[in-house]
Amino acid sequence: MDIGIEVHVQLTTNSKVFSTANNDLVDTPNTHITEICAGYPGVLPVLNRKVVDFAICRNGKVTIRLEDGRTKDIRINRIHIEEDAGKNIHSDFTDESFVDLNRAGTPLLEIVSEPDIENAEEAKAYLKALREIVQYVGICTGNMEEGAFRADTNLSVRKKDAQKLGTRCELKNINSFKYISDAIEYEAQRHITTLESGGRIVQETRLWDNKNRESRSMRSKEDLADYRYFQDPDLAIVQVTDEHLDRIRRGMPELPYEKFARYTAQYGLSEYEADILTTDQYVAQYFEKAYELYASKSITNWVLRDVLGCIKDKKIEITQCLVTPEKLATLIKMLDAGEINNKAAKEVFDLIADQGGDPVAIVDQKGLKQIGSVDELKKIVQDVLAAHPDLIEQYKAGKQNVFGFFVGACMKASKGNGNPKVFQDLLKELL
Repeated sequence: MDIGIEVHVQLTTNSKVFSTANNDLVDTPNTHITEICAGYPGVLPVLNRKVVDFAICRNGKVTIRLEDGRTKDIRINRIHIEEDAGKNIHSDFTDESFVDLNRAGTPLLEIVSEPDIENAEEAKAYLKALREIVQYVGICTGNMEEGAFRADTNLSVRKKDAQKLGTRCELKNINSFKYISDAIEYEAQRHITTLESGGRIVQETRLWDNKNRESRSMRSKEDLADYRYFQDPDLAIVQVTDEHLDRIRRGMPELPYEKFARYTAQYGLSEYEADILTTDQYVAQYFEKAYELYASKSITNWVLRDVLGCIKDKKIEITQCLVTPEKLATLIKMLDAGEINNKAAKEVFDLIADQGGDPVAIVDQKGLKQIGSVDELKKIVQDVLAAHPDLIEQYKAGKQNVFGFFVGACMKASKGNGNPKVFQDLLKELL
């Protein structure tokens, strides 16, 4: 199977490609337009230079990581600038149709890969990696539901020993990674079944119908000549100097795959942990800030489990989480120092996530500090043992599960403020 993917990336510039109209999503029709967006006669475009900067790429490739641990480079064939079109709105109640030009002139990049992708897993990994890159460099939100990151897939199949690529079909109307994976699996099988039965593949564009989980023919697929490209006399040639390239290069942030490599080396994270923490740049920033304040493996565990779980449950961004990196670091310091136990730490975390607040103040107000005095804890253990002489005999007779009862009784007697590890050690000593 040979797969090439065209990705349309909606750029986050303040204005459109050739006009000063705002480049924002807006519900009210025809409010973010100028004469240029509407195509009035005699108007001349003024190029948004930021769009050109966002499009520049040298020796392009995207490195993907696969489930078996392998990495692979997917080459980029080209990136070119496009502008989006307006849309028609058809009334459900009358025979009228309306035109909304808010979207007209919205800057897009079409990023076209070489047919280096061999299966659905690689396609999904490529799209995820590419989306992370455009989000990290700040040129696109990557929001697929809003159409900011859209993919069309070109697919063909051939026999293993064949050198010539097969006849390709383009799949459109796919707006999620899962649907793209499903569409590729379906379309590849359709090609194979057609060829094995003696049929031939027609070069065409097909729409993916997720409801019925099948593709259907939309139109015949054009070749390059059918587009009839010609130079627009209103657009001047843009010169990109080496100095300009250097300036762009110096402004580039650390990219996801670079951050992934650093996290495994610097923080000793597993590939699984590094992958999750670097997928979203704001999650990565949160983790690094918390780790900078308190360098502990516990920080990694709490970010992966509790912080990400919290924002998922509340359906918020990590930047909106009330448990800031500073508060998390303070809380984990108290836990690791034995000032509070894990149950108390979770209680404090949940309270801050719901209402905000300072972890130290909450621990004091709720009386959650663990009893630090070994003498106090030893007295509790002695009282528990004195109250259950029969269970002591059972334990000495080999009934080991009684030990768990003693630990629980000690925790209850301390109102949850005793350190269970210390209780266990004291029980072993006294028994």
